[in-house]
Amino acid sequence: MAALVIAGGHAVKGHESTIAVDQIDPAAISDPGTDTPAEEAATSAIPAPAAPQPPVHSRAIDPEVVAPPALTGNELERVEPRAPLSDLALAGPPKPPKLKMPGDWDGTKLFQPVATAAGLIESKGYAVAVSGVDVVKADETCSDEGKSWACGARARTAFRAFLRGRAVACTVPPEGGRDSISAECHIGNQDIGQWLVENGWARAAQGGPYVEAQNKARTAKKGIFGPAPRLDGLPALPAASGPAPVAPDSILPADGDAVTPPIDQPAPAQ
Repeated sequence: MAALVIAGGHAVKGHESTIAVDQIDPAAISDPGTDTPAEEAATSAIPAPAAPQPPVHSRAIDPEVVAPPALTGNELERVEPRAPLSDLALAGPPKPPKLKMPGDWDGTKLFQPVATAAGLIESKGYAVAVSGVDVVKADETCSDEGKSWACGARARTAFRAFLRGRAVACTVPPEGGRDSISAECHIGNQDIGQWLVENGWARAAQGGPYVEAQNKARTAKKGIFGPAPRLDGLPALPAASGPAPVAPDSILPADGDAVTPPIDQPAPAQ
């Protein structure tokens, strides 16, 4: 290849054609020492498909971990959960409420009971005699070495102190009546009839369940089977210093038998 460049408007002469200098594109003249870049293919605008990524079989659960840990080529395997460490971890469904049958019915609750005698309870329209005991009446007296003492009143006081206004459960019907009912009564898990007899504040009924408790109370001389309470340590009543003053019949001062009005009162207005 041969070319002759002539400066200043001269013509370039060839064998077959003449080219003006002004028509030569300087960008088309390349340095023989440099390689000419190849023309890009027409399909270069189409993006190349992304390389397939391997499936990830884990997830990051630690907030401090920036990226999931590296896994081996083996896939994760789901296994059965381990057994609980104790029975406390076994949360079962709640048990249904137990239905009360006539055999295990614990009775009707009587609130704010009043003991009218040792073994008699009145509350909520009920008059209940504790079954298995012989009631000690409030006016009953007992003898101690020839001396009589009010053991019935003492037994009633002890029974009231035992109740202390607590709710009593007795095996009585839900509706009360006017007649006295003999029924078993208890406070919590304590049998009232058992407490009365074993402390000597009531007698056991013949053939009842508290006969042995009465024998023990009689041997120990408890309650009505024991001695009368000693009042020797109480202080004596103070002697009267004189007759008590008598209140006057009138607040107005009396002059002899005649009642006179006070003299320091102003005269009524006319």
